[in-house]
Amino acid sequence: MARIVTPYGRHSTAAEVIDGIDLSGRRAIVTGGVSGIGLETARALAGAGAQVTVTARDDNARQAVADIVGSTGNPEVRVARLELTDVSSIRTFVDEWEGPLHILVNNAGVMALPELRRTAQGWEEQFAVNHLGHHLLAVGLRDALARAEGARVVSVSSSAHHLSPVVFDDIHYLSRPYHPQLAYGQAKTAVALFAVGAASRWAGLGITANALNPGAIATGLQQYIGGDLGVPADLQKSPQQGAATSVMLATSPLLSHVSGRYFNDCAEATPVTVQPTDEAELASSVAHYAIDPEQADRLWRLSDQMVG
Repeated sequence: MARIVTPYGRHSTAAEVIDGIDLSGRRAIVTGGVSGIGLETARALAGAGAQVTVTARDDNARQAVADIVGSTGNPEVRVARLELTDVSSIRTFVDEWEGPLHILVNNAGVMALPELRRTAQGWEEQFAVNHLGHHLLAVGLRDALARAEGARVVSVSSSAHHLSPVVFDDIHYLSRPYHPQLAYGQAKTAVALFAVGAASRWAGLGITANALNPGAIATGLQQYIGGDLGVPADLQKSPQQGAATSVMLATSPLLSHVSGRYFNDCAEATPVTVQPTDEAELASSVAHYAIDPEQADRLWRLSDQMVG
């Protein structure tokens, strides 16, 4: 298949890629949509007329919703509580959702926790937040997505996936030494593999799923690494630029029926078998193991077992 490119690039913003697109009557969920690129993703979708639900761990997100409503003039924005490490919280959210769902942006995440943390189920927390919680959420909302007849699922990965494949023999660091960055890399590889798995399983339901690397953006995500983005200034992005690829995958007619792929800077990433040493190449590529259908199928089956 030919690599997909678009008229947009590294410096494009969410507002630019959604310009001229009307989402009136469409319903969207953006996890972690109250700060960083999630906030800008939600703002762009609301600005195009969508009914947007942003999720957060608590109710302290009302100001973010007011900000979106005020800047877009769209009153159809709400916040819902969702704790991605809590299976009961996810199931409650799913049970309370009514009607079709046109766009699901799995955006929330946690990065480089300095010490090993486990959920009540014993899952390593980065893997739980970035992947398992979103897996359970998306699977739970599958029928709502199917009812939309052309729904899109967007999974926010990271160039950090190059740091580690999914280590199936010890995902949750039961025997190997914990490493904050490697655990984050493994989790973001899982996020990319989820899109591959969803694409193959849900194609007959009219649901597409793609993953992306948003780029290096200064947000609260870097709180555990001192805010250091680790890349040259010319490769860094604003939150509005960081949200562009998510918004493009969620809305652009250029990507109708495109599924199971990995994007960066509003274009499909180049697969590599060896981790690049150049920062620019690292940011524009995808590791072969992060888009491997066999790995995706193995992860999907294992994730289903974990979340019940």
